[in-house]
Amino acid sequence: MTGDNPMFKSASKNQLSDGHDNGRIEGVNGAFPSRVKAGLIASALPFIQRYDGQTVVVKYGGNAMDEPEIAQSFACNIAFLNQAGVNPVVVHGGGPQISAALDNMGIESRFSEGLRVTDAETVKVVEMVLAGQVNKQIVSIINHEGELAVGLTGKDGQLVTVEPVCHTVKDPKSGETSVVDLGFVGRPVHVNSSILDVLAKSRMIPVIAPIAIGHDRQTYNVNADTFAGAVASSVGAKRLLFLTDVPGVYNKDGKLIDNMTVTEARAMIADGSISEGMIPKVKTCIEAVEGGVEGVVILDGKAAHSVVLELFTDAGVGTLITADKDDTAHTTNGAGYENGTGRRPPPTNGGGKRV
Repeated sequence: MTGDNPMFKSASKNQLSDGHDNGRIEGVNGAFPSRVKAGLIASALPFIQRYDGQTVVVKYGGNAMDEPEIAQSFACNIAFLNQAGVNPVVVHGGGPQISAALDNMGIESRFSEGLRVTDAETVKVVEMVLAGQVNKQIVSIINHEGELAVGLTGKDGQLVTVEPVCHTVKDPKSGETSVVDLGFVGRPVHVNSSILDVLAKSRMIPVIAPIAIGHDRQTYNVNADTFAGAVASSVGAKRLLFLTDVPGVYNKDGKLIDNMTVTEARAMIADGSISEGMIPKVKTCIEAVEGGVEGVVILDGKAAHSVVLELFTDAGVGTLITADKDDTAHTTNGAGYENGTGRRPPPTNGGGKRV
């Protein structure tokens, strides 16, 4: 009985069935028989065991928040992780919502190489939107799925301390570099994860807005990708998932890359295979892996149930970035799988529970 199984004890109907007592579940192409449903659940068992008790940090972008179906799918996935014994931590952005609020207030949005220039007036709006609007929306949709989500910022419990970003830009014509004053834009220098440990023990889901405090006691806006990477490294996350609006990283031939090592990622940046807006994201992935995260995945956050598909299926759905095979000792379990059963096979310890 599902009622006796802690994995399902508070899962909502739309997580598990179509809500009808007919032994069938509505899928993408119609209704699936109960036997198919049971087989799908059973096939996920090795992966559920793999992530049992592990922390998975998920960075959720602002572009998908205004689409109700995508938001509900995301909340359902996060609720499922919590029910399956995973410790999910959500870090969110909110760029479109910030820009809309600034427009409504007659404040110009300015950027330098993708980073928002944040003066004293803008940082107040950023904090209002991220902490007061977007954060509470995400908390609400996760709570609606039967779980207990808690909204935080980096300022709460001194979770994240930052220093001002020193941003330099290079003139493409002259080749000269200059420093751009981004204002109150910060870079994490310390993460105090004790509040996250307390929430994990209580089976509560942290939902964190990337606002933090500096040593000067000023409030800073932090790039959500960078913020998520710092949090994931601090807690020794098993996985860091970047939910984006693209399926992953592509090579020069336009083919989606299934997985790559840190060295391969650096080489692809150097030869131009990875370019433009994907460069800072991949660099954040590299930093997170070198900081102790076992694997970082860039995937399409607008695809239905992408989080569950990535973590609980053999193939995964995005681009997985891991340490080099001879440099896996610093990670939780290593990442150089070679047993031929797929790119994300759960490692075993001789037939017993997955580690």
